[in-house]
Amino acid sequence: MLKPILRGALAASLLAGTALASNAAEMFNRISTFHVVDNLPGDADAAKETVAEIITATEDGQTLVYTDSPGQRIGLIDITDPKAPKHAGTVALDGEPTSTVVIGGRAYVGVVTSKSKSEPSGHLAVIDLASKTVKATCDLAGQPDSLARSPDGKFLAIAIENERDEDIHDGAIPQLPGGSLLSFAVGADGVDCAAKATIDVAGLAAIAPEDPEPEFVDINDQNQVVLTLQENNHIVIADLATGKVVNHFSAGAVDLDGIDVKKDGVIDLSGKMEKVAREPDGVQWIDAERFVTANEGDWKGGSRGFTIFRTDGTVDYESGTALEYETARLGHYPEKRNKKGNEPEGAEVASFGDDHLIFVGSERASLVGVYKDEGAGKAPTLLQALPGGIGPEGLLAIPARKLFVTASENDLREDGLIGSVVTIYERSDAPAAYPTITSADKDGKPIAWAALSGTVADAREAGKLYAVIDSAQSIGRILTIDATNTPALITEEITVTKDGKPVEKLDLEGIALSSDGGFWLASEGNPEREKNKTQSSLVRVDAKGVVQEEIALPEALAAHATRFGFEGVTVTGSGADETVWVAVQREWKDDPKGFTKLLAYKPASKEWGAVHYPLDKAEKGWVGLSELTAVPGGLVAIERDNQIGRDAKIKKLTFVSLDGVTAAPLGGELPKVAKQDLTDLLPLLQATNGYVLDKIESFALDAAGNGYAITDNDGVDDHSGETQFLRLGKIAVPK
Repeated sequence: MLKPILRGALAASLLAGTALASNAAEMFNRISTFHVVDNLPGDADAAKETVAEIITATEDGQTLVYTDSPGQRIGLIDITDPKAPKHAGTVALDGEPTSTVVIGGRAYVGVVTSKSKSEPSGHLAVIDLASKTVKATCDLAGQPDSLARSPDGKFLAIAIENERDEDIHDGAIPQLPGGSLLSFAVGADGVDCAAKATIDVAGLAAIAPEDPEPEFVDINDQNQVVLTLQENNHIVIADLATGKVVNHFSAGAVDLDGIDVKKDGVIDLSGKMEKVAREPDGVQWIDAERFVTANEGDWKGGSRGFTIFRTDGTVDYESGTALEYETARLGHYPEKRNKKGNEPEGAEVASFGDDHLIFVGSERASLVGVYKDEGAGKAPTLLQALPGGIGPEGLLAIPARKLFVTASENDLREDGLIGSVVTIYERSDAPAAYPTITSADKDGKPIAWAALSGTVADAREAGKLYAVIDSAQSIGRILTIDATNTPALITEEITVTKDGKPVEKLDLEGIALSSDGGFWLASEGNPEREKNKTQSSLVRVDAKGVVQEEIALPEALAAHATRFGFEGVTVTGSGADETVWVAVQREWKDDPKGFTKLLAYKPASKEWGAVHYPLDKAEKGWVGLSELTAVPGGLVAIERDNQIGRDAKIKKLTFVSLDGVTAAPLGGELPKVAKQDLTDLLPLLQATNGYVLDKIESFALDAAGNGYAITDNDGVDDHSGETQFLRLGKIAVPK
């Protein structure tokens, strides 16, 4: 039988990625993932939404503190051993926390208590972390957003946003009351509520000056605070000692050439946007003269990058399309959000050894770019990109422990997806484990990709694979992958065409080599979809992707089909004996429970037949097939459940011998094939130290006998965008 190679070698292969900039530099690798739901108090309803949004740490770096707005609490995580984080309890609050910092043994938390957007209110909660109790509250007379502590611990700054109502006038401002900047002096006994200082930031911006909407604050070692007014597209610098604004200026605009501007299911990097307001969100000081902004562009923008400013308002560096292209290159580009792009939101700056690093978090691509600051007047160097949960909101560097932490706010458990997680990374001299697959440039732009859903190996060249993309993109595409490169490299792309035009409404889930040098493609379709109902079908294309033949389901099959259709395709035999085998994902209406079909199509006679494949019983959700690959003597299938994270139980390769098996004609009783479990893929997905990705959908065996498996990232739709390209090593074919 097929045997998995040694677990250790497989795990090592996952860590064989190369850094984006330099192999010599130390790299961050994910070492643990903490599920926020594990930190709920005993009387809490675990089914309700719970998130980690903004995150900080105690001064010894041993405990993480995060805000959970829907739960109206802060949570604590013990990271004494960062590879095995433990729940450390919560503290209930009288409102929704937005941000927190720690000074000494106290957590200071901004809490929103607003009755409505037009009646903003909130307070500062002072929490003793040892006893996990709220010791004091200070009324803030408005809705707090970001908090920052000064490096010396003597000042606390709070952005009072008083955010707009997006349902009024399409979210246009002004919508009074406007926001402000507050500060407190911090002493040994905490803060004196009566000594609250207000720094007026109204009347400064050119856009709605009467309605400033402060978003994010940071304080440098000169006790100067930098404040972003996101919707006003403005930046303010104030001195905390005097309570005076020392400078302010527009965040300006960018011209973007070569971006995707249409929501059409195609990542087309040929569009243009001019004079796009940056609309900065997160901001962090780099040194006393420079700071970096993450330009979310959430209102009228779509600026898609980050900017390094000098304190006089001049731009020291503008990323332009660079971060956008990196998300496309790594398969993380959120096409459904392309009017605003990857939406950078958070920023962090810290020194690790001799490297001064800038971290930029992309909310929609669920990536964090790690850059090395090369000094004033120089472009920062991209070192790597880190994957994590969905929507990294809080970014936290802990240099003393060589750690970096992200808090992802999205909780999608109600839809059977992943909940909010806190991800911990460690910096070491080990090579970067991510990305596992990336793409080359073509005409100066990355080959954009996502949702790899089926793979086949070249018949002659070892390490050469071909992959298809499913309905996450609206036109069919075939990608060429060089698996001899680490990370695996997408080197070419072809579009499936008919009559000179791209073929739309394909849901490609499988690919196989055809005898004429082209490919067989399996399109899943969805006959139960309310709009654009489509049936599963076979499509034969030439080597250039031009459709040669389209084979619809015969009525005997189509009448019983469901939305769980074609998921894999492969070819056995040649000439008159050539058979195209197709895996149907789950039972159709005419199948006995627990059995799905392996369909057999004979191109020479155009006849269909089938056998029944026995599926494992799901502990939760359902189990189905996701791939089919011919090997000498039989077929290898991917069998998996539809579960994610810790609920995932079945992710494996199985072998079906075709010895003595004859597909029966449709309409009668079908023979049942036997299967053998070959390789458990679950440990490999767990070895990434993230959460188990649900869709392992591709398997290929190359000309040298090396196996490869790839996860499908759903086109970054309710997904972190992470793709794992697993190298399975030599695969022994059963005899």
